[in-house]
Amino acid sequence: MHISSSSSSGRTGLRVLFSYYLFFFYFSGITHILLQLTGATIFVGMRQAIVMSLLWLIPVVLIPRYSRQIAAGIGVVLWAFSLVSLGYFCIYQQEFSQSVMFTIFESNIAESSEFIAHYFVWWMIPVLLAHSAVAFWLWRRLKPLQVGRRSAWISTALILTLLFGYPMFKLLVSKQLPLDAAVEKLQTRMEPAVPWQMVVGYLHYRKQLANMQALLEQNSRIPPLDNLTDANAGQPATLVLVLGESTNRLRMSLYGYSRQTTPKLDAIRDELDVFENVVTPRPYTIEALTEILSFADQENPDLYLTKPSLMNMMRQAGYKSYWITNQQTITKRNTMLANFSQQTDEQYYMNNSRAQNSREYDANVFEPFAKVLNDPAPRKFIIVHLLGTHMKYEYRYPEEFDVFQGRDGVPAMLDNGKVKVYNQYDNAVLYNDYVMSTLIDKLRAQAPNSLLVYFSDHGEDVYDGPGHDVLGRNEGRPTLSMYAVPFIVWASEQWKAGHDMQFGDMLKRPYSNAHFIYTWADLVGLGFDGFDPSLSLVSKQFKEHPLLIGNPYQPSTIRSFDIYAH
Repeated sequence: MHISSSSSSGRTGLRVLFSYYLFFFYFSGITHILLQLTGATIFVGMRQAIVMSLLWLIPVVLIPRYSRQIAAGIGVVLWAFSLVSLGYFCIYQQEFSQSVMFTIFESNIAESSEFIAHYFVWWMIPVLLAHSAVAFWLWRRLKPLQVGRRSAWISTALILTLLFGYPMFKLLVSKQLPLDAAVEKLQTRMEPAVPWQMVVGYLHYRKQLANMQALLEQNSRIPPLDNLTDANAGQPATLVLVLGESTNRLRMSLYGYSRQTTPKLDAIRDELDVFENVVTPRPYTIEALTEILSFADQENPDLYLTKPSLMNMMRQAGYKSYWITNQQTITKRNTMLANFSQQTDEQYYMNNSRAQNSREYDANVFEPFAKVLNDPAPRKFIIVHLLGTHMKYEYRYPEEFDVFQGRDGVPAMLDNGKVKVYNQYDNAVLYNDYVMSTLIDKLRAQAPNSLLVYFSDHGEDVYDGPGHDVLGRNEGRPTLSMYAVPFIVWASEQWKAGHDMQFGDMLKRPYSNAHFIYTWADLVGLGFDGFDPSLSLVSKQFKEHPLLIGNPYQPSTIRSFDIYAH
């Protein structure tokens, strides 16, 4: 920028330039400021919006003679996109994402119209008008820029280097990522700012949709199970599988933890069958559920590609199937989950947050769960996928569940920061107890002949193990907390009357959930060619098998997990 010898003139020029930046940032920033004020998500999106808003300074400094007109043109585009993101925040208190696009584009016109009619409220009109008025006011305050040609090109080079040059160098050279992966990472960094929320979000949506459709096409070519039999054929029944997230059974009072983190489940302990020694094969959601919901296991990890999934099996048995999820919908990481969900008859996607670390409560699933229970279909199979106790833990529960705050029951060597996280995890477990007990209550009230199985996809080490210095999950350094999952069965009185639910010593069996499909088939009365009762947790023919953990695509990492070792 051309700055005269007068320092006051230089300051004036910088103030003018900053007014342009503030104008451009406003369209992205207003929603991110609201997200921060409401505590809806972490700061990363706000930071990226702050940085990416610099991009729009380039055309105004390169053509300063028409700076106000250029700002107006760019502003109109940003304003239009910002109306969508701000409107979405008004409804959901969430950030617009590619998951929203999946929900919109995969719905029909009638569903979309119903969505708009249900959620649109009158006060959104004055909010959006006020937003537009502030944008216009900011534009009216813009003054013509005075920028020298040399300064303009230097400024442009600096902005491009900051936004694209240095990040690409870091990704390609320092992290040695392939070009397509580096470009995708860069797009993700751009996404929090308008209009990239919708532009990049749509590109990612189309890409992940194509990946999902390829998986579904592959799944459609898998032949059904041979000679499938159903001991409960023709009988009305409601079967529910609840998939938890990141919940370590060692932090549940139901499993002996000193803090009362599961008071509601404790209160109905006599209605539950609590299996004590179940572990997950992998400490990551997608990898674990790919085995748990299919015939794949640690020794045969690709069987999900050639044999039916649990969802396929239940549809073949004549059940109408449903998938209710509070997890993110269609992201690169969650494409396999979206694929699994689409293998059911009806889907309810309740979480469209762009970032995993956003405030979402699992009470989201109550309404669709009740709706599905009221479906007249006589035989129903329902999968409910919770967000559970996923990081960040403080975003998993509302204020009234912020019960554990002190040091009572916390390892003495933890510093104040770790104590806070430790307590937040226990509060998340407490809220998960409320969610699970509510689902059971609804099932008890609305489904006379019903069965529910609950377990978590994997655990989480929250300063539990020796040394109390591990937070999270690491397959290369496994601890009991990462793999020890709750496994609970609840059945209605009518179901118990017609089935052998006396498990006795079975509750103590060491078991890998990699073989869960056999246990589920056994529980609900299904048989087929190739059924192996030795892999069913509830079979009298059960045999102990090695509890294998590690990455099956890296055979050297596979090991037998000693469930009793701490």
